[in-house]
Amino acid sequence: MSRDPLVVGGVIGDVLDAFTKTTDLRVTYGSKEVNNGKDFKPSIVASQPRADIGGNDLRNFYTLVMTDPDAPSPSDPNLREYLHWLVTDIPGTTSASFGKHKNKKKLFFNYHY
Repeated sequence: MSRDPLVVGGVIGDVLDAFTKTTDLRVTYGSKEVNNGKDFKPSIVASQPRADIGGNDLRNFYTLVMTDPDAPSPSDPNLREYLHWLVTDIPGTTSASFGKHKNKKKLFFNYHY
């Protein structure tokens, strides 16, 4: 049985197909780093996070999507796959602030990553 938090949490298989990691991604809200299994209150996630994308080639571009697969709660996911944030054309080795932001909606729930 897999110990990968994305598999254990039902993300792989329900939201995403299995994949092989090809670059690093680090997401923070202020000084708090986002990791699987970590809870965040709406007051922490009210502002845009910082997303740093690894890589070593500025000719590579990435897309970052933040959805909520069980919004507003796991017991009542009637807003399933709610799109919170979409950033395209992010150059490798930079933060998502250099990409094109496509969604500015704000809908806040308690988050469990």
